Amino acid sequence: MRIAETVTFGGSGLERAAELRARAGDIAALLARDDARVLPFWRGRPLVQTAPQPTATGGGLVWVAPDHPALVADGGFMIFLGLEDGAGRFAQDISAWVPADSVNPLAGGPFDPGSLSHPGFGSDAHFADLRSVMSGLSPRAAECAVMAKAVLAWHETHSFCARCGHPSSVTHAGWQRHCSACDTHHFPRTDPVVIMLVTRGNSLLLGRSAVWPEGMYSLLAGFIEPGETIEAAVRREVGEETGVKIGAVRYLASQPWPFPASLMLGCQADALTSDITLDPAELEDAQWLTREEVAQVAAGTHPTIRPSRRGSIAQFLITHWLADRLD
Repeated sequence: MRIAETVTFGGSGLERAAELRARAGDIAALLARDDARVLPFWRGRPLVQTAPQPTATGGGLVWVAPDHPALVADGGFMIFLGLEDGAGRFAQDISAWVPADSVNPLAGGPFDPGSLSHPGFGSDAHFADLRSVMSGLSPRAAECAVMAKAVLAWHETHSFCARCGHPSSVTHAGWQRHCSACDTHHFPRTDPVVIMLVTRGNSLLLGRSAVWPEGMYSLLAGFIEPGETIEAAVRREVGEETGVKIGAVRYLASQPWPFPASLMLGCQADALTSDITLDPAELEDAQWLTREEVAQVAAGTHPTIRPSRRGSIAQFLITHWLADRLD
C-alpha cells in the first residue's frame, strides 16, 4: 500500500458487496442474522465510544443490533454499508429523536466540538461530530463512518426528484432513490475538490479562512468546475485566491470528505511566482512559510500559526512534505 492510502478515511478494504444492494431478500436475511450491526447517526453525527479505543471491537464506533429500541422507535430506513467477515454492516439516521432538554442542543458547524448522549445507548456512548473524532478511529471504523455520513447526508437533501419534483423513494439498500412519476433513478453524488501543497524552493504556501479558529492555517483548496481538469483547477484556484502563478502539478493522494459530499484530491504544485494578492472573499490571509517554520507549526510551537485539523488530508500532506515522503 502506498503511503498516500494511509490518510484518514483512506479505506480499509471493507467488502462493500454492491451486488447485494438490489437484492432485498439478501439484505433482509443479513439484517435478521445475530451478527448484523447498525451504526446510529443523529443530525450527521455517528455514535462513538466515550473513550475511543480504535483497537477494540467497533474501532471507536458504537454498533448496535438492528432491533435496538432506539432504532425501532425511529422507524427510519437503513443503508447497507457492506460485509465484515460475512456479517452485514448498516447505518441508520435517528435524527427524529429530540432530546428532552433541548430541541437544538448543539451549535453545528465545521468546528463544533459538542457531543450528545442518548439515554438508550448508555453513558459509554455519545453522538459526536465526525471531524472531532476521526483521528481516533480505526481504519475500518473510519471507512464505515465516512461512507454512512455521505450517503445519509445525500438522502437528507434529495427527497424530491431533480427532474420532475415528485417525491422519490429509497431503493437499493439506500444507494439509490427512485422517482415513480418519471421513472428516474438518482445516485449519491461526490463533489471533487483540489487541495494544493504549493511549494517554491524550501517554502510552502498556507492560507486561512476568516471563519476558522484563531491562528489556524491550512493548504489552499477549491471545487473543480464542470469541464475542468485537476491540473487546471489547481492553477485557477491558487491564482484566484492568492495571485500566485502555478507551473507543474502532480497528484499525490485523495481523501473522502463527507461535509457534505467532497472527494479531496491532494496535489503538489510548483509556484512560478511568490507575490501574494489576496482575494478577501476567499481568504483572510496567506503566507509563505519556510520548511523550518512549517515544522514549528506542525509541532505546535510556532508563535502565531496553528496547524490544520488533525486527520485532514492537509495535515497528512504537510506532515509527509516535512518528512520528504510524498511518494
